[in-house]
Amino acid sequence: MRIALDATGGDYGWKPSVAGAAAALAAAPDLTVVLVGDRAVLELAVADLPAGRFEIVHAPDVIGMDDKPVEALRKKPDNSISKCWQLLATKQVDGLVSAGNTGAVVGAGLFTRRFLKGIRKPGIAAVLPTYTGKVVLLDVGANVHPKPSHLLRYGVMGAAFAERMLGVASPRIGLLNVGAEDSKGHDLAQEANALFRNSPLAGKFVGNVEGRDVHSGNVDVIVTDGFSGNVLLKYAEGLTEFLLKTVQQEVILPLTTERMTAAQSLKQIALKYHPSASGGAPLLGVDGVCIKCHGAADERAIANALTVAAQNVRVKLNERIVEELATLPTVSDEE
Repeated sequence: MRIALDATGGDYGWKPSVAGAAAALAAAPDLTVVLVGDRAVLELAVADLPAGRFEIVHAPDVIGMDDKPVEALRKKPDNSISKCWQLLATKQVDGLVSAGNTGAVVGAGLFTRRFLKGIRKPGIAAVLPTYTGKVVLLDVGANVHPKPSHLLRYGVMGAAFAERMLGVASPRIGLLNVGAEDSKGHDLAQEANALFRNSPLAGKFVGNVEGRDVHSGNVDVIVTDGFSGNVLLKYAEGLTEFLLKTVQQEVILPLTTERMTAAQSLKQIALKYHPSASGGAPLLGVDGVCIKCHGAADERAIANALTVAAQNVRVKLNERIVEELATLPTVSDEE
């Protein structure tokens, strides 16, 4: 199993990438990591990696977080993100992991045009905690202007992910909206709702869900446009941080006894629900595996992302998605 790692993307450069690769290699004996970045820099940083379990592919250019994606991809052709996608497109690796510029990661993938059969617009999926387990939210940033058929396909991909990666036997799919009634929402939401109701997914579709339902455990997959999904994801991350800090300041610090025990419990909760625990978000719909990490990904996040990428390959997630997509009727707006 070979996974390409954008070793110079992200806020912190190569250090968390190399350290994360070392941790992932130690945990997965069938994994080989292809480090993509400036060879001169990486060759000085890989002394602790196991011989024969990693490779270096030279890519001197770096696309920064503030770069405009399309412009940067054109002006910096030897960038690490594009090189990772080239390796994936030519089947030299099974997947890729990047903490780099999200727009550039998605854009470089779109340029390859290597999508699964039946997919025209890939979507980024995020896994969020619920009272009873986890929920898959997509799209969270790849496609901010989707069409109804794109959302239907996100339902297929999200359900396949929940089934193969999260162990949900019969995933329940909800459509994010401003109300539970089928008549609620703008044209996109209403048309997508009707598509779900009249598709092979009808038996799994529970209808519209609201923001309050995200963590309820009443649904396993939530489908939405990339704009709304990204706002919801970032809000959930911010709210989690706010609540943890509030508990620390207003509950734990005033304690005179058992403060250390309470602080340790809070630390364990923070580690459990921190974004790094899931590693990153998969870009579903591409021919291969792509995991997009947070720009501030640390060693733990990179290691988990590599592990998740490898698991995507092992469980044959894309094969399952293609099987389910084949049951959908062709619709006029899928471009």
